[in-house]
Amino acid sequence: MSCATLNFGASLNLHSGISRLFNFRQACFFQKSDAFLFEPFKLSSTTPFKSSSTTHSIFPATRHFSGSETFHSAFKCAVGDSEPSVSVGAGTSDSQERLVVLVIGGGGREHALCYALQRSPSVGAVLCAPGNAGISQSGNATCITELDINDGAAVISFCRKWGVGLVVVGPEAPLVLGIVNNLEKAGIPTFGPSAEAAALEGSKNFMKHLCDKYGIPTAKYKTFTDPSAAKLYIKEQGAPIVIKADGLAAGKGVTVAMTLEHAYEAVDSMLVKGDFGSAGCRVIVEEFLEGEEVSFFALVDGENAIPLESAQDHKRVGDGDTGPNTGGMGAYSPAPILTKELQTIVMDSIIIPSVKGMSAEGCKFVGVLYAGLMIEKKSGLPKLIEYNVRFGDPECQVLMIRLESDLAQVLLAACRGELNGVSLNWSQGSAMVVVMASKGYPGSYEKGTLIQNLEQAENAAPSIKIFHAGTAFDSEGRFIATGGRVLGITAKGDDLEEARDRAYRAIEEINWPEGFYRRDIGWRALPKKSFATKGKQL
Repeated sequence: MSCATLNFGASLNLHSGISRLFNFRQACFFQKSDAFLFEPFKLSSTTPFKSSSTTHSIFPATRHFSGSETFHSAFKCAVGDSEPSVSVGAGTSDSQERLVVLVIGGGGREHALCYALQRSPSVGAVLCAPGNAGISQSGNATCITELDINDGAAVISFCRKWGVGLVVVGPEAPLVLGIVNNLEKAGIPTFGPSAEAAALEGSKNFMKHLCDKYGIPTAKYKTFTDPSAAKLYIKEQGAPIVIKADGLAAGKGVTVAMTLEHAYEAVDSMLVKGDFGSAGCRVIVEEFLEGEEVSFFALVDGENAIPLESAQDHKRVGDGDTGPNTGGMGAYSPAPILTKELQTIVMDSIIIPSVKGMSAEGCKFVGVLYAGLMIEKKSGLPKLIEYNVRFGDPECQVLMIRLESDLAQVLLAACRGELNGVSLNWSQGSAMVVVMASKGYPGSYEKGTLIQNLEQAENAAPSIKIFHAGTAFDSEGRFIATGGRVLGITAKGDDLEEARDRAYRAIEEINWPEGFYRRDIGWRALPKKSFATKGKQL
């Protein structure tokens, strides 16, 4: 096989607000029928390029190409008899095309996905819309800040213009709004469920009905739109009891009420005051399950499902799992409580019946099924608490830092209905992520506070990666906090204790007085004596 060695930069003048230089290093381009294939290139995280609304320049040549042309159609070279293949765990893929991948979203989950996709041998470029400051500076993706991800036509046009071969949708809202329907109709491979299938997360009532119909173990429940009827049922059942908004509420629409008064307040908040808008127009009153929560993830191609590694999240804001629920204050992988035997039970009794049930309902599910489970104390068996239809956050961070398979090829296999026989490779040891959040979260918090020493933190110990969830640049190019959950300090180690020690060592380096974090991530899996911390108090 012969190919040219090229050294040049291609500036993508996508919008007036975007400035990121693509650096092609020793890139090989192969012609195979109508497709032009190229080896991965690295994205510069530091060098901007000049923006133009009319031309797309390739340097050093004076070549200009129109928006209808793709990265692939710009270059050619000879190809020999042998052709590379990409391993996906125990499976393989015949595809050699170096993909341009677009990740939709701009949080910590999307940063982790960009990080894993950039490491995929079959990926040539990772784009992220809108992304965030940390994703941009890390070089894990080129951020497309001005692409309206809620405008299906705009996303389709962008994908066609830049030769996007795979779209990965991170957050739940675009899925529920039907972004996958639009992209698939346009012939653009997209990893994620249709709007109809996304109802598994978009409506807890829909999920509960599926459980009823297909015998999937879950908590006893009733659904209400009338607050008086809901309160009467709560009084009959007694406390503790769980009140849930039916729709999407950014991970905050669940109240675990330990008293009847608290439960009544939750009902009024949703059905009377409308604190959650349309998401709270219907509530699910659910049996309180005692046990240990755990997250279970499976990739689904419509008919087949394969499990990912286990992970355990920490939902409550305070140490010892106290205080209100959040989107997640930390996670670790693997989760010792989810034994191989339990994983088999989860697949057989929850995941596979859900996949088959959705298919039988004429609503095939393609994407990630994220099952929030309760391992019941009295029985030791899992029950389904809720489904999410995307990678969890912050669980995605610990999964992606451990994944060794080519993520892009795995996701493409799911899009094509070809997961049967695919297996995944994971690094040995453990990973942990500790979330740093703005003080006041999950309530009101100050925005625009300065965060310093992130580079020192990432170098504080081996195998540390900081994923950004809510950051931006100030006028001087410094990181500032713009969200509730802001950073995911993630580390790998030979065991969970080493991963924990490295993550907290990194946190000690960060200078952010307006931030806070839990100091006991992993407490269920580690002895209490191992949680003595010697770092500074934020």
